[in-house]
Amino acid sequence: MTDPHQVFLDECRERISGNAKNKDLKKAAQHFRDKSIEALYSYNFSWFGRPIIQYPQDIMAMQEIIWEVQPDIIVETGIAHGGSLVFSASMLAVLDLCDATQAGCEIDVSNPFRKVIGIDIDIRPHNRLAIEKHPLANRIELIEGSSIDSDIVSVVHEKVKDSKRILVCLDSNHTHDHVLAELEAYAPLVSSGSYCVVFDTLIEEMPEGSYSKRPWDKGNNPMTAVKDFLQRHSDFAIDESIDHAVLISVAPKGYLRRR
Repeated sequence: MTDPHQVFLDECRERISGNAKNKDLKKAAQHFRDKSIEALYSYNFSWFGRPIIQYPQDIMAMQEIIWEVQPDIIVETGIAHGGSLVFSASMLAVLDLCDATQAGCEIDVSNPFRKVIGIDIDIRPHNRLAIEKHPLANRIELIEGSSIDSDIVSVVHEKVKDSKRILVCLDSNHTHDHVLAELEAYAPLVSSGSYCVVFDTLIEEMPEGSYSKRPWDKGNNPMTAVKDFLQRHSDFAIDESIDHAVLISVAPKGYLRRR
């Protein structure tokens, strides 16, 4: 007997694959992305009360990844207002709830199993206060310091050493050298089948000089770091199906899946 859900999934995969060849659709998506960057579109959204500064398409992609991977720990570099941390914490709370429901037991909200580790060189006091007062705060651990400082890297590795499933998101300093150092430091934590997501790879696709007030630009950004990293690490590969599905993203070619 044909499984209707499987038929639907197969149809979705076929449509998504077709997006890669749909020149008009890709052109329209690129036009919207470029215009939306000018309008600071990604600043319009929040998650459970905290600004998330992401495209809705990337948020949806991350939701699908988290549900698929079922991580114990999510490591994130770059905190800003904390919206991404809260998003990850909320997803992990749902996973714990699902586990408890399936096991027929109550969830212990005071001592959650799954947690998020957020790292930032400068956690501004008002953002720290808001994150620490959030109802999901006990699922979030904040670490202040450079994400590529050897001491910080060691601390993170120690904290996750007993975790079986780990997901990593990189969204701090967007220069080539910094992102490459983050990849070398945190990608090894990623479990097989999970992801290291590198945000703002789109910088490479923007006109040179688009970020005149920043140290990154075309030729010096997360995408160039990803290309460098993948040349030396064959256990990671770009999951192009995500690019084809979302079309509008700040992380084109930045969804790296570990084999």
